[in-house]
Amino acid sequence: MANAVGMIEVFGLTAAFMAADAGCKAANVTLEYFDKNKPANADTLPVPLIVMVKFRGRVEDVRTAVLAAEKAAKKVTGVVSKHVIARPEKEIEGMLKLSAFDKN
Repeated sequence: MANAVGMIEVFGLTAAFMAADAGCKAANVTLEYFDKNKPANADTLPVPLIVMVKFRGRVEDVRTAVLAAEKAAKKVTGVVSKHVIARPEKEIEGMLKLSAFDKN
């Protein structure tokens, strides 16, 4: 059975690192590479970069990590969205590994 994945999008790298740290300390999860998005309206956002933090593990642990990450990110800049997928389909696993940080 595949591990659950928890995703939380936050404003900026500082919030992403704070969220990742809080989530990993709160639950037995592993952290995947961050992903980034600079939307068209970036100049109107609190920070012009949206970063996705992804956690893997058992569903309960991933939920706990995402909640801790949300609390930490809200103290810094804020949260765009969050979601937990209990059992991701094989077809989307490849997509979950994509990261815009890999591109120049």
